[in-house]
Parts: sequence; C-alpha cells; structure tokens
Amino acid sequence: MIISKALFVISNTKVNKCPSDNRREYAFIGRSNVGKSSLINMLAGRKDLAKTSATPGKTLLINHFLINDDWYLVDLPGYGYAKRSKEGRAEIERIIKSYILEREQLTNLFVLIDIRLKPQTIDLNFMSWLGENGVPFGIIFTKADKLSKQARQMAVKAYCEELLKEWEELPPYFITSSEKNIGKEDILDYIDSINNCIEVEED
Repeated sequence: MIISKALFVISNTKVNKCPSDNRREYAFIGRSNVGKSSLINMLAGRKDLAKTSATPGKTLLINHFLINDDWYLVDLPGYGYAKRSKEGRAEIERIIKSYILEREQLTNLFVLIDIRLKPQTIDLNFMSWLGENGVPFGIIFTKADKLSKQARQMAVKAYCEELLKEWEELPPYFITSSEKNIGKEDILDYIDSINNCIEVEED
C-alpha cells in the first residue's frame, strides 16, 4: 500500500465525537516517548502529520487522520507518563479504554514498544488486558536503528519469549525505525491485507 493522501480530521476526548462514517480504524498507542508521532509521520510520508515533541506525554487527545479517503489512522494518547498527576493519569486511562472498548470501527490496535528496553510490566499488563477483552492487536518495535542487527534480533527474541509465558501464540509484530524508514511497507501491507479480507467478507 502507498499512502497518497493523509488528512487530519478531528481531535477529541470522547468516543461519541469520533467520525461517524463507519470507515475502518487502525489505532496506534504506546508508552510516552516511544516514538509514536514519528512512526505515524513515517507511515504517512509526512514530516508534520502527527506533532512530535521532545516532551513526553503531550498527546492527550484521540486524533483521527483520514488515509487515502478509505480508512482512519488513529493516534491515541500515550500511557505511563509518571510525571502526570494522578487525576491526569486517570483521565488518560478513561480516554484510552473508552475508545478501545466502545469504538466499533476499531479494526486493529498497534502497541508500540521501544526495542531497546527489556519487557516492561506496564506494557505486558496492557497487552494482557487487550487479550482479555478480545481486542485484535499487533506489536510495533520502534527505534530499531539504535541497535545493531544482532542486538535487534536478540531483543525481539527475548520479548517474544516473555510473551509466550502467558500467550499461546504471538500477535503479529513489526520491527521499525522512523529514522531509517524501516518497517513502513510491512505495516502498510498488513493493514492492506486486513482491509482486503474485510472487503471480501462483506461481498
């Protein structure tokens, strides 16, 4: 798939204010400072579609971008930012969970993981929660350019081994680098394959 058109549509904090046209939605989420905005910009081939910031925890809204007039890319708030107040963290959790559980158009959720870090409890717990609620998701390992190819493979292997302690099978996963444009085609082709399968089922 090639993204030829990417248009910002709306930002909000309430699911009932999301677009009502029933297009499929692919949402992206991860811990603060995981490189989500940079990844979204890489996928779209735009430098400024999603606003990047040196300050973690800046995305506080559900952001919808219309892709190729066909589906929505959804930028969700980052979780786990320790410097946010208790009330602020609770509000972010409400926004995230209400979208994930109530948004019928959500087709797949991509959970972003910094490939340089050992498996973090907050990410593992979040993915367990997704599994318990039957939410289809894939994993995107970010910042792969920060490691050698061998270290990259070892990090992913270790992460997969940790997941298999709880999961019978692994979710789809992708290795990416926004800096080096790694993984873009794999993710977009995966989205395209899901869209094609859904269209066949609908026919």
